[in-house]
Amino acid sequence: MAIAPGTTLADYLVPSRESRTANLVRNALLIIGFSIFTTLCAQVSFYLPNDPAVPVTLQTLAALLTGAALGSKRGPLAMLLYMGMGAAHVPVFAGWTGGFPLLTGGYLVGFVIAAFVVGWLCERGLDRSFFTSVLAMLPGSVIIYLVGATWLGFALHANASTAIAYGVTPFLIGDVLKLIVAALLLPVAWRIVR
Repeated sequence: MAIAPGTTLADYLVPSRESRTANLVRNALLIIGFSIFTTLCAQVSFYLPNDPAVPVTLQTLAALLTGAALGSKRGPLAMLLYMGMGAAHVPVFAGWTGGFPLLTGGYLVGFVIAAFVVGWLCERGLDRSFFTSVLAMLPGSVIIYLVGATWLGFALHANASTAIAYGVTPFLIGDVLKLIVAALLLPVAWRIVR
C-alpha cells in the first residue's frame, strides 16, 4: 500500500476524519498520549556514579520517537505540553518530580526543537529503514545536546568544555544506544502496521 507524502506513523495508525472536530480531538489525544509516554519514560532513570545530580532517563528516546511518530507539528506540541506540565509542578519529570529544573531546562527545550526536526525528516519518509531512521534521529540528538549543554553552561557560569564534560560526555553512550533503539523501532513499526 502506498503511503502519502507527509504521513507519519500516527497518521497511518489513526487516520484523519472528515470532521474537523474529530481531527482536533484525535490530534489532542495523540499529543496528550505522547506527553504521558514521555512522563513514563522519564521514570526509567538511574544516576551515574560520577554524576549524582542528573539522572539518565529514557526522555531523549521519548522525544525522538514522539517527533517521528507525530510529525513536525504535533511532536513539538507534545513536548511543550510535557515541559509545561512539569513547569506547572505536575510530577512528570524523573522521580515523579515537577518544577522547571534550572540546570537541565535546556534539555527540555531541546526536546521541543528535536521533535520538530525529527518529525520533519520522518514526514519525508526517513523513518522507513534503519539507516535513514538514524539519519533522522541524529540531528535531534545533536540539538538536544547543543541546547542542553549551552543552557547548562550559562546556568553554571561555565565554559564550553566544562558544560560538555558535565552535560554531554557522561550521557553519550546511553544516548547512542537510545538512538539505535529508536532507529530500530520505527521501521519495524511501519512493517507491522502495513
